[in-house]
Amino acid sequence: MDALGINLGYFFVQLVNFAIIFIVIRAWIVGPVVNLLQKRRETIAQGLEDARVAAEARANAEKEAEKILAEAQVKANEVVREATTRAEAATKDISTAANAEAAKIIESAKVEAQQEKVRVLGDLRGQVAALAMAAAQRLVGDALDEQRQRSLIEEFFSGVKSGKVVMLEDATLSGSGANVTSALPLTDAEQAAVKKDVLAKLGSEANVTFHVDPAILGGLVVRVGDKVLDGSVSGKLSAMADRL
Repeated sequence: MDALGINLGYFFVQLVNFAIIFIVIRAWIVGPVVNLLQKRRETIAQGLEDARVAAEARANAEKEAEKILAEAQVKANEVVREATTRAEAATKDISTAANAEAAKIIESAKVEAQQEKVRVLGDLRGQVAALAMAAAQRLVGDALDEQRQRSLIEEFFSGVKSGKVVMLEDATLSGSGANVTSALPLTDAEQAAVKKDVLAKLGSEANVTFHVDPAILGGLVVRVGDKVLDGSVSGKLSAMADRL
């Protein structure tokens, strides 16, 4: 090295200085500048990407706005149609409700009239019985006592004799229910006797309803399905007229 005119110690010192300067420049100048340039490139790229995304978003927003307007128009048309339909239905419901209420009032009046009719006939039954007993006494004198006369009159109106419905003794019935019609309202005891005999024929699950029709004059008419057992006085008179 001396032959070449190079001082080895000085050379190493310079080499170390160069290395230090290189490291310093790389760490404090080149590195930050490179990072700054890289960040700038990234910022520019991000800006371009944001601009592209913004453009796409604007285009999508315009399309979405058109779609929303179209859907809003369709929804508005549907709302108008539904409102019209509801208005028509409400009008129809009001008319139906009014008719139903009128029918209900009429039906209630019919029920009240029927109840009043049954009440009046129930009150009339005692008077009819008294008149019949008086007439019987005039016809037969003392041959029948008052208890016997009352028993015959009760049997005439109810069709029940000694706690039994005479017309049902030999009858064969089948069905889920029976309608029993009498000329005058039956007493609770008479209804119980009739219901007992009917259920004995139809079974304990059957339904028994009672009606009043003065036109049958006396006795009972029992209807089970299509079968009618006519033990009424009017029925017997009609049969007698036919035979004569």
